[in-house]
Amino acid sequence: MSERTLRSDAASGSARTTSTLRRVTPWAVSAIVLLALPLVLTSGTSLSVLSLMGIAITFALSYNMMLGQTGMLSFGHAVYFGLGAYFTIHALNWAIATRAPLPLPLMPLVGGFAGLFFASIFGWLSTRRSGTTFSMISLGLAELVGSSALILRTFFGGEEGVTTNRTKLLRLVDWNFGSQLQMYYLIAAWCLLCALAMYAITRTPFGRMCIAVRENPERVQFVGYNPQVVRYIAFCMSGFFAGIAGALNGINFEIANSALFGAAQSGTVLLATFIGGIGAFFGPILGAVLVSYLQVMLSDITEVWQLYFGLMFIGVVMFAPGGLAGLAMMHAPLLRAGTLAKVIPSYLLAIIPTALAFIGVVAIIEMTVQLAVKHSDGPAMKLFGVGLSADSLAVWGGALAMLAIAAILFRFIAPRVAAALDDARITARERGIVA
Repeated sequence: MSERTLRSDAASGSARTTSTLRRVTPWAVSAIVLLALPLVLTSGTSLSVLSLMGIAITFALSYNMMLGQTGMLSFGHAVYFGLGAYFTIHALNWAIATRAPLPLPLMPLVGGFAGLFFASIFGWLSTRRSGTTFSMISLGLAELVGSSALILRTFFGGEEGVTTNRTKLLRLVDWNFGSQLQMYYLIAAWCLLCALAMYAITRTPFGRMCIAVRENPERVQFVGYNPQVVRYIAFCMSGFFAGIAGALNGINFEIANSALFGAAQSGTVLLATFIGGIGAFFGPILGAVLVSYLQVMLSDITEVWQLYFGLMFIGVVMFAPGGLAGLAMMHAPLLRAGTLAKVIPSYLLAIIPTALAFIGVVAIIEMTVQLAVKHSDGPAMKLFGVGLSADSLAVWGGALAMLAIAAILFRFIAPRVAAALDDARITARERGIVA
C-alpha cells in the first residue's frame, strides 16, 4: 500500500471522527446540562418550571414535525396531547388497581401509542387535503373531541377529569417519583430521548421528503412519491410524540381534564413553535422554553398575560418571520466572519426606542385593564414599581408620548441598522463566509 493511500485513509478516518464528534457533542452537552440544572436551580418552583419546559419542548417539536417539516398548519394538535394524557392516567389507575409490575418511566409510551392510534385515524381523513382545508379539518376534529370529552363522562370524567396517584406504581431503584426532582429527571430523560428521535427522523430520506412535500408537492409526485402518504406518516409520528408529551403532563399533574383539548392548548404550542422559529430544529425548543417561562412569570404579574403573547406573536410574524432561531441563524455567519461588531452599536441604539415602545404599550394595556376590569379597586395602581393613577390624563399623555417618540426614533434608527447589517454581510462575503 502506497504512502499516499495511507495518508488518504488517515485523513478520511480523521474526517469521519470529526463528523461523529460534531454530531454527538450537542447531545452530550444537553444531557450534562439537564443533569446539572437541578444542582443550580434547587427550589421547588424552579424544578416545576423546568418540568413544564421539558413537556412543552416535546410537544412543540412534535408540532414542528407537521408545520416546519411538512408544511401542515394544524389548529387541533392538542387532541393527541390530551388523549395521550387520558390514556396514560387510565393505564396508571389500571396498573394500581391490578398491582401490575409496571414502572412509571414506561407509562409515557401508553400516551405515545394512544396519540399514534388516533392520529392514524384522524390523519387518514385530514391529510387528504393540504393548506387551509387541512387546517379547518384539524380545527373541526379538535372541536369534535373536545365536545366528546363532556359527553363521554365514563372515560373523560366530565369537567373534573380523571385523577391518579403516580407514587403507587412499582418503585424503580427506590424511586416512587413523589418528589418534583424525581419527576424532573423523568421528564428530562423523555424530552431528550424524544428530541433525539425526532432529530434523527429529520436526517433520514423520509425527513428530506417531508421538506420536499412542504416546498413542492407536485414535483414529489413526479419523482414517484405520494404526497398524501408522506403527510400521513408525518402526521402519525407527530401524534405519537404529542401523546408522549401529554402523558408526561398527565403524570406530572396526576390529572387529565377536558382543558387539554382546548383551543388554548393548541394555540400555545402554535405560538411557541412560531416564536421559536419553524425553520430550524432548535427553534421550537427556544420557543417552548420562552413561552413556558413567560406563562408562569406573567400569570403572576398580570391577568391579561395572554394578550402579551398575542402581541409577541404578531411582532414575530411581522418583523422576524424566522423566529428566534431565524435571528440566531442570520447572525451566526457574521459571528464566524468577525463582522458582528459592526452591527452591535446600531442595535444598542435601537434599544432606546424599543424600551420606550415597550413601556408605552404596557402602560396603556395595564391602565385599560385597571379601568375596565378592576374598576372596583379604583384607579390607583402600580406599574414597574411606580404608583400612578389609571384615570390621569397626564399618565395617558405620557404613555402616548412614549409611543410617538419611539415611532419617530425608529424612523431614523431603522435605516442605520439596515445599513450596518448590509455592511457586515458584505464584509463577511468578502471573507468567504455566506451571510
